Amino acid sequence: MRFAIHGRKTNENSLNCIQHLLGELRKHQADVKISDTLFTHLKDSLINHPAELVYSSQEGVPDVDFVISVGGDGTLLETVTHIRKKEIPVLGINVGRLGFLATVSQDQITTAINALFQKQYSYDHRTLIETHGTASIPAELNFALNELTVIKKDTSTMIVAHAYLDDRYLNSYWADGLIISTPTGSTGYSLSCGGPVVSPQSSNLIITPISPHNLTVRPLVVSDQSQITIRVESRSDSYLIALDSRSYGVTNEEPFQLRKAPFQVKLIKFEGNDFLETLRQKLNWGLDVRN
Repeated sequence: MRFAIHGRKTNENSLNCIQHLLGELRKHQADVKISDTLFTHLKDSLINHPAELVYSSQEGVPDVDFVISVGGDGTLLETVTHIRKKEIPVLGINVGRLGFLATVSQDQITTAINALFQKQYSYDHRTLIETHGTASIPAELNFALNELTVIKKDTSTMIVAHAYLDDRYLNSYWADGLIISTPTGSTGYSLSCGGPVVSPQSSNLIITPISPHNLTVRPLVVSDQSQITIRVESRSDSYLIALDSRSYGVTNEEPFQLRKAPFQVKLIKFEGNDFLETLRQKLNWGLDVRN
């Protein structure tokens, strides 16, 4: 089998995890390529990996059977930008903190790799959103797994985001910003701004204002078959568009559109690993003395 591995910053904990992971893959005689980002961080460690077995993050992952992300959810989101439209299955090994997407713990690495080779897994298909109409965003990276966020640049002034749903006027959000989230991203930035938790299998998008000036403006759940159009006004004549962890400076210009992407992310899921269990573990649901 062919694997690609991506990771970002390394510390003693993550290095031990990577060493363990590479050891397990060698046991199965797997072909392994790592990202140039991870290779750079491994140079000063005792972990040796051939330079010819390194792929370019800018060019994306080569044709492999699986991609493994080593880190937290932020690393997995970055890994998705390497996979792009290829829909290669991705496994998230969590050496971060919460880990809603990277759900395999370090002590489960051996079990997880064995399960991959024994084909004892399933796929959790996750929706992405993509944007069009903004020249500042590269066409090959115009998508997000968690959310697209329109946010002000200037710390002292609000922006006005005029939103349209399927070409029908929805609202003008006077706020610090506006989040358009997928169900996957409902447990991220949207949640911290008062948005609802939405099941990953729901065919929805969530529109959540950030610190709205009008307190009657609330988050809104819409169908992911809708097209959302946004036109922004800002006193500074510019604002930011963030796609997951990637942000781009944009000047006040023509409206841009958002809609469901025509491809998905295939997260590898093992038996006993589901969204409700993750919620209970990560958000401590059910931890009540009355239970």
